[in-house]
Amino acid sequence: MEILLITGPPYSGKGTQCEILETELGYKHISTGDWIRAEKAQQTHLGKLMQQYEERGELVPDEVMEVLLEHIIQDHRQEKGIILDGYPRTIPQVDTLLRILRRNTMHISHIINIDVPQDVLLERARKRAETSARLDDQDINTHLKRLGIFEEETRPAISYLEKLVPVNHIDGLGSIPEITAKMLDIVH
Repeated sequence: MEILLITGPPYSGKGTQCEILETELGYKHISTGDWIRAEKAQQTHLGKLMQQYEERGELVPDEVMEVLLEHIIQDHRQEKGIILDGYPRTIPQVDTLLRILRRNTMHISHIINIDVPQDVLLERARKRAETSARLDDQDINTHLKRLGIFEEETRPAISYLEKLVPVNHIDGLGSIPEITAKMLDIVH
């Protein structure tokens, strides 16, 4: 099974691109954010725990994410491939992901990082807040906090990951089809 990682800051278009790539490649798109929301909606123990962190605009702790990721991998072992969106976000999560993949005799086939300037990200966040029913999308302070966490924790994780596995950086400006074409060029 192929594992494709899509990274980038919040509001960079990861989810949109992953949905398109899911259709184009026949892989299963796994958004850790969607899984977290599903756990919360079902009011599972894990979901209640994760909700507390998300409501504060904080990342879910690594040990909680490890449990979730192990479930995701096990539930999708028969897929042609997985597009993992929103994980890993920290250096310890990189190590956790690699450990889980080794344990399941899997590997990362490609990593694509979408780069977008912060002013564009904030404009996209504002537009998403207008159309989203998610409560966590409505507050500009939450947007700024998420972008700050990305710079402090996730960008260093991407740099760390890049020392272990090649990371393809693409410019996330342009039309959705243009960005998709850049991603498909890397994967094919």
